[in-house]
Amino acid sequence: MTTSWRPKTQMGRELAEAPEVVATQLAHNRDAIAKLAEDLRNNPPKFVVTCGRGSSDHATLYAKYLIESQLGIPVVSAAPSIVSIYNRSIASKDALFIAVSQSGKSPDLVKNAEAARDAGARTVALVNVVDSPLADTVDHVIPLMAGPETSVAATKSYIATLSAIAQIVGAWTQDDAFNKGLVKLPQSLNSALDQDWLGASETIANSNGLYVIGRGPAFAIAQEAALKFKETSSLHAEAFSAAEVKHGPMALVTPTFPMLVFSQQDASRDSVEDFLSEMRAKTDNLFAAETGYADIKGHLPVVEDIHPLLAPIAMIQTFYTLAENVALARGCNPDAPPHLSKVTETH
Repeated sequence: MTTSWRPKTQMGRELAEAPEVVATQLAHNRDAIAKLAEDLRNNPPKFVVTCGRGSSDHATLYAKYLIESQLGIPVVSAAPSIVSIYNRSIASKDALFIAVSQSGKSPDLVKNAEAARDAGARTVALVNVVDSPLADTVDHVIPLMAGPETSVAATKSYIATLSAIAQIVGAWTQDDAFNKGLVKLPQSLNSALDQDWLGASETIANSNGLYVIGRGPAFAIAQEAALKFKETSSLHAEAFSAAEVKHGPMALVTPTFPMLVFSQQDASRDSVEDFLSEMRAKTDNLFAAETGYADIKGHLPVVEDIHPLLAPIAMIQTFYTLAENVALARGCNPDAPPHLSKVTETH
């Protein structure tokens, strides 16, 4: 399928670079990730602590689902202020600490990495700027290799972060099928740019808000997608797990309320399909990114020849083309949203 999408903004142009970024990353980081993975296999951490904000924090949720489902090791997300504001060290001896940052400059992330290192954790930074305070603090630096990203809305750097996480987990588990999927990931991302989701633009652009739904690894990209609607389109969107949204949030759903649902072909698929069947009876504006069901209203095509755990990376690539289109339809500039800057240094 050939999409009618072509980059119209700096955000779109940077998004289109993502397949090449991931190809470069796969080649450049092979030795560094192999060294880290060997250490993790020889001395498995008791638990994993992740630290990031915004899109970076959403990427760490992807790490949580991959590490817990494939390795059975618990993963927790740090509240950076516990160290940086409340001056309380966290007992992270024998943990793996993963910090994610585009700039590597945010003081609270640096302080958390320092505290984790001093407490006896192995520390890793996934960072786009390798000459940065965060990179100087940790034991292992995994460059994102995204290159300059000038649009305020992160796209290729987020995809590069997901890819780097997947590469670490693939090297750690030595799962052959997963690693074969990683080799093909740049090709899959190119295919993702050819999937056409632009038919959902008008309904979403004309709405007052929407829910973005995922489960498992796709919940991480649901969170990112909701943030992107806020950032680029001044459109309120909330992300929920398909397992949680049927509680209180369902009270807002009307026959015209939009929902965007991500569904990958893993163990979560049946539960998400059950959710979709129920929601189609409640709203006419349901959009579902999933394999199959091409004849159902609201179907969003996805890359099908891809490992299920990598499918969310391709889906967020396609989503960004939709986000750019929605922003422009709402008269917004996704490259320079109001009140936002590219680098946010929190303390």
